[in-house]
Amino acid sequence: MIETDSIALMAKDAALGQEANKLLNRLCEYKYSYHFDWMGRPIIQFPQDMVAMQELIWAVKPDLIIETGIAHGGSLIFSASMLAQLDLCEAIEAGTMLDPRKSKRKVLGIDIDIREHNRKAIEAHPMASRIQMVQGSSIDAGIVKQVHDIAAQYSRVLVCLDSNHTHAHVLAELQAYAPLTSKGSYCVVFDTVVEDMPKEMFPDRPWGPGDNPKTAVWEYLKGNPGFEIDKTIQDKLQLTVAPDGYLRRL
Repeated sequence: MIETDSIALMAKDAALGQEANKLLNRLCEYKYSYHFDWMGRPIIQFPQDMVAMQELIWAVKPDLIIETGIAHGGSLIFSASMLAQLDLCEAIEAGTMLDPRKSKRKVLGIDIDIREHNRKAIEAHPMASRIQMVQGSSIDAGIVKQVHDIAAQYSRVLVCLDSNHTHAHVLAELQAYAPLTSKGSYCVVFDTVVEDMPKEMFPDRPWGPGDNPKTAVWEYLKGNPGFEIDKTIQDKLQLTVAPDGYLRRL
């Protein structure tokens, strides 16, 4: 059983939170999120957030996971493998044979620039049959319509936003894709931690404190009461790139 009481105590420990933030900043100096693979592909995530995503996928049991930002494809592979496990467990419970080629569950990835070597590696992966990729800006009207048309075929949708991290871009992504999130499911906005990091850590980026995914989340929630920040997730993780980024659809 999850120790909810101890999680609540951690959340109230301001000193612990400060130490966790210091550690996170130090880890990022060494490109910590780039140290990990999932089934052979770089995932560019903190292990803590990978565990949290596993918990959400198991709880929500989505038919479709929408992801903006593909990079090397590790996150797509991760999501696809979680969906494969859902199918396997359901087949075991039903006492039936599993044919992954007949599964409806999919991961839909959108990226403005899918590098050819990454595309080839993803398409050659054993999880490839569960993955669909769309190249183009995630906030382009044509891409948004294409994603909405695909999502209309599914009943349980989970959304992950992890592409351009500027306030304007993430806010536009939230406006475009958060409404696709099923009730009880999540829209997860990654790298909200940028707001809590020193601005000198982003010398060559258009985002930083005051202009980042967290500020976009705050702005979006002002006019969208159908979502709430699930702080219990960041409270138990302590080390996360998505503080205030785990949004639950009410």
